[in-house]
Amino acid sequence: RFYACSACRERKDCPFFQWEDEKISEARLSAREKYNQSRRPSKTHSDNVKRYKEFVALPPPKRKFCQECQQLLLISEWERHSGHLVLSDISAAQLGRPSQLLSALENKKTNAQYLFTDRSCHFLLDLLMAQGFRRVLCVGTPRLHELIQLEEKVSMKSLLLDIDFRYSQFYPKEDFCHYNMFNHYFFAGEAASCVCEEFLQEDQGGPAVLVADPPFGGLVEALASSFQKLMAMWSPGGGLSHFSPPPPHLSIFPIFFSCWFLTVYQLSFVTYD
Repeated sequence: RFYACSACRERKDCPFFQWEDEKISEARLSAREKYNQSRRPSKTHSDNVKRYKEFVALPPPKRKFCQECQQLLLISEWERHSGHLVLSDISAAQLGRPSQLLSALENKKTNAQYLFTDRSCHFLLDLLMAQGFRRVLCVGTPRLHELIQLEEKVSMKSLLLDIDFRYSQFYPKEDFCHYNMFNHYFFAGEAASCVCEEFLQEDQGGPAVLVADPPFGGLVEALASSFQKLMAMWSPGGGLSHFSPPPPHLSIFPIFFSCWFLTVYQLSFVTYD
């Protein structure tokens, strides 16, 4: 048995590999830490929240977004991006739909972002409203999260968990957590885990539901383990009661995954045409 990256399914995207019983030298550990540091975002979520507040205070003609760097630009940064493809006059409507402003990450072995259409999002939202849900934990479903955040007539709250850190440019910490759904890892540590836990356990927030759109090629068993851990966060103490039903959970998978899904989750599935 061995350990490998849960987010990347090819070694060329992430070289981490270690046999279960392998002893690692200090030099190799140091090199690994140096590599990890080089791959971390240059800005923290807190940095991005501060930048966003400065950005929205600018008049629309001075709001710019670099398409090459996938970054909101402050005036002091314009010169550094002068040779890049830059969008100007970023409106409040565009800031409310970051999934349309950002380019989809389509590497099938890593992010594999295939986003919901507006029609699909409205179908899901109508379904959730009809069932009486008032809190939605959006795992890898940024467009559903956007719709819930934008619909003023909807008395519903949402929290987005996603591995795409670019969304931290647009959402405060109470609306977005950088998260790997394949190993239940919150990149910001205990603070982000507490945000998720508080969202799920909010007594006055109304019924909650988990809605997930996992990458098609990922291990269903790993996803099931992560979702069970998220469900356990519903209950104080981190465990589900034997006397209460499990929290509701909606996952969107292609039909050819049904045999794996039903075996792992021991649930039934519905189709939507």
